[in-house]
Amino acid sequence: MSGVDDPLVVHTPGDREIVLTRLFEAPARLVFAAFTRPELLVRWYGARGWRLVECDVDLRVGGRWRFVSQGPEDARMVQAGVYRQIEPPHRLVCTELFDDQSYPGETLVSHEFTELAGRTTVTTTLLYATAEGRDTVLRYPMTRGVGQSYTRLADLLRSTTTIRGEQP
Repeated sequence: MSGVDDPLVVHTPGDREIVLTRLFEAPARLVFAAFTRPELLVRWYGARGWRLVECDVDLRVGGRWRFVSQGPEDARMVQAGVYRQIEPPHRLVCTELFDDQSYPGETLVSHEFTELAGRTTVTTTLLYATAEGRDTVLRYPMTRGVGQSYTRLADLLRSTTTIRGEQP
């Protein structure tokens, strides 16, 4: 059965990749906006107990992004990167690096937004610099956190049919 409660599907097609897939009950233009607009990102991004306290997005090729999340017991997590490809509302590619990263190198993050009949499948491919880096991330609760974050995104998308200032 598919629908708003579709789970996050995780695949590891290669020794350096993690692929995350989830279906959302919203058109691609809204889902893309939720991934790229700070006022929307702060409403859904992060695992349960975490929230964005800083969200900087310079949405242009070569532009930088930086997210500061705050979690339980005032834990902080900082991640940032550079946008490599921006093709609204179908594709978003950027680099990602955490301030206190426990594995080597920069990660390439590719989001594909595929719409069919008003529903959008988001496929995110994380390409790590090394197989060891990918394996390290798989030991973390990353997939649980992304799943919780995407549940919050699904709730946000259900609550709105338009986003102010969006481009048609």
